[in-house]
Amino acid sequence: MQILFFTENFPPETNAAATRVYERACYWIRWGHEVTVLTCAPNFPDGRIYDGYRNKWHQVENIDGIRVVRLKTYIAANRGTFKRTLDFLSFMAVAFIAGLFERRPDVIAATSPQFFSAVGGWALGRVRRVPFVFELGDLWPASIVAVGAIKPGLGLRMIEKLELFLYRQSTAVAVLTHAFKRNLIRRGINEHKISVVQNGVDTQRYAPRKNNKNFANRVGVEGKFVVGYIGTHGMAHALMNVLDAAVRLLDWTEIAFLMVGSGAERDILIQEAELRNLKNVVFLERQPKDNMPAVWSLCDIALVHLKNAPVFEEVIPSKMFEAMAMGLPILLASPPGEASDILAADGAGIHVPAEDPEALANSVLSLYKDTKFLSALAAASLAAAPHHTREAQAKEMLSVLKIAVEEGV
Repeated sequence: MQILFFTENFPPETNAAATRVYERACYWIRWGHEVTVLTCAPNFPDGRIYDGYRNKWHQVENIDGIRVVRLKTYIAANRGTFKRTLDFLSFMAVAFIAGLFERRPDVIAATSPQFFSAVGGWALGRVRRVPFVFELGDLWPASIVAVGAIKPGLGLRMIEKLELFLYRQSTAVAVLTHAFKRNLIRRGINEHKISVVQNGVDTQRYAPRKNNKNFANRVGVEGKFVVGYIGTHGMAHALMNVLDAAVRLLDWTEIAFLMVGSGAERDILIQEAELRNLKNVVFLERQPKDNMPAVWSLCDIALVHLKNAPVFEEVIPSKMFEAMAMGLPILLASPPGEASDILAADGAGIHVPAEDPEALANSVLSLYKDTKFLSALAAASLAAAPHHTREAQAKEMLSVLKIAVEEGV
């Protein structure tokens, strides 16, 4: 089967969408399929093109057997609304045009969070009479409304109408959570076209390992009990709450918070940590994907953190599964929902209310003091990892694509 995939994010970017598309495509290649990815020059989330890349109209490279076509787009940092919208629209347009000159595939797929890439994928599918599969990685625009990036009004209503149009016009819709499926059904989308394909982790890449003392020393956490947040520092994550928790633990000098990644809020967080003189908070810039297991190995607890908003009841952060594969106990600070249900079912960690610094600090301290409980959570976390593998997700997503091909346009 020949698969054409639209995604604005792809390695060497390390965010969830880039990783998800890449790792599944690697399996599809091994299983004898052909995969072409239409994407842009890597720049997420800071809007700066990565070393070794240029923003050119058409560049083709091969990454582990995947044919990657990088296209010239308007590039903006992952903050604000107007410039980011121009970024999204430019990718939608150039990817659609580039797709006209690609060999006709058997199926076209596109992934969100932002769904403008899906608009391009759907339009190309209509023109070339190819089935289109919309992978819903995030409830967009609901998630950006929740963080205040867009205000209610005519523009939002038009985007929501476009969102529903895409769901209805897609041959199939693959969603990352059962909550996403329930959301779409409530809004009138045919449940028979919706498949739940949960996120997963590459257990060959992520596995328990001892931390590198030299690396830990360079980072500044050698000998510390490390609470690690690894991922985007964005508005959806409410990470100021972590600093509020760190204030409450300043007297516990053995405990450190490690904040790894980049994003719209990172500079603000660094400035605030310096203003408060938080010696127990260490910031590390975004790391290459190959270095991520080493970064995780610095941690004693994996912190997964979300803003207190109803839309985030329905998401499952992919870093949960990476933490499981690393054998790390998870501290989930989020609204109660599907992520906390998985955590409870697997016994892989503890859940605290979103944006409650007192509860977060108390839980960190409790886990630090109770090493036996911490070890039990770590063992349960590792035992859960085989139930959330990327290989299983790749098989499920491939099944959705095959069914779409059988059903036709």
